[in-house]
Amino acid sequence: MKKEKDLLEKYGLKGDPRLGLIAATLGFFVGFAAVSLYGPTAKEFRDVMGLSGAMMGLLVAIPQLTGSLLRIPFGAWVDKVGGKKPLLTLLILSVIGMAGLTAILYMYYPDNLTLDMYPVILLFGALSGCGVATFSVGIPQTSYWFPQKKQGWALGTYAGLGNTAPGFFTLLIPLALAAFGLPGAYATWFLFLLAGTVVYAIIAHDAYFFQLIKKGKKREEAIEIANDLGQELFPSGTLVDALKISARIGRTWALVALYFTSFGGFLALTAWFPTYWRLFHGFDLRMAGILGGAGFSLLASFIRVYGGHVSDRIGGEKTAIISFTLVLIGSLILTVSTGFAPAFIGELFIGAGMGIANAAVFKLVAKYVPEAVGGASGWVGGLGAFGGFVVPPVLGLFVDRFGEIGYARGFVVYIALALMSILISIVLKKKYGHELH
Repeated sequence: MKKEKDLLEKYGLKGDPRLGLIAATLGFFVGFAAVSLYGPTAKEFRDVMGLSGAMMGLLVAIPQLTGSLLRIPFGAWVDKVGGKKPLLTLLILSVIGMAGLTAILYMYYPDNLTLDMYPVILLFGALSGCGVATFSVGIPQTSYWFPQKKQGWALGTYAGLGNTAPGFFTLLIPLALAAFGLPGAYATWFLFLLAGTVVYAIIAHDAYFFQLIKKGKKREEAIEIANDLGQELFPSGTLVDALKISARIGRTWALVALYFTSFGGFLALTAWFPTYWRLFHGFDLRMAGILGGAGFSLLASFIRVYGGHVSDRIGGEKTAIISFTLVLIGSLILTVSTGFAPAFIGELFIGAGMGIANAAVFKLVAKYVPEAVGGASGWVGGLGAFGGFVVPPVLGLFVDRFGEIGYARGFVVYIALALMSILISIVLKKKYGHELH
């Protein structure tokens, strides 16, 4: 301990693994909440702006556009400069988006918030969604702080706690809306995001290797000193190569398709379910938030941990088949159901299935693409999450085509995605289940 303390003082290094985990989790939590940016309040925007179903679907999905596509480049940036600068950049962009949205609402809502303002609302939603991409930055930022034997615990804590943000915010927005109105609710959210960004900027520090590089140390010397302080993982500088190698492997794209359904589907429904419960079943904003937040988002987040244990015991392929079957059952129920009880049961099936599947897919990444795990994780995490942007506008089209019953019929999209994912999982199990180790 004395040797470590002397080294920290000698080289002017700051932070420690515990603080590194706290900072990364905080940054991910405050940024990831933007998944639910418009979902719980979509009805308010629809009513005053006269949005169609497809436009409403695009509105609730827009944060996922930047939140998914920015994951790959910002995750790669960590290996060059450490995690603090990339994550802080994403949070600042999100703060700018929330500030713009809040200002628009105070100036124009409700009487002057017309359809002409729709592109601006989308723009600020896309900026706010930059915070969603913090996941891919926080993962390596956390990893560099911890030794190999503590990686599982550290990353599980980071992902598990941070991933609950959309669920909690879906529960809290209705309370803020009732207390402060729509502009006040978003102003409260903006202040929370701003405060979280400031706290992150103060407490976050890059792992020792990156601090030493910034102080002018050569790579070899920086590795030696950081190693003495307990750091075991160091950037190899080969992520671009890993992206190229993994892109040439067909199994990578099979996993992207699976994650498109499980995690992209999770993001889409986190945004869509509050709207579904309000406009199809007629619940008030608070109850719709409870059903969409606790009933779906938090369930899927917490059960993901259990999904990892199941995958370890019976294998990722079998776990994926079972979990996507749960998604299929839930989708079938929601597609044909108009009553609350069966619809809620269907939501629970989908939430459980997606949460378990999210863990199963990443269990398979290391197995199927061992020569380029980092690159494959980038493609799977980034492009898979793109489902959160693609699916809600399609669900909205069903509302435009079929009217109110379209809120139910739209879940046929998830029937198709679940069937596709089950088929892919079966093929992977039969073709590669026993070949790859």
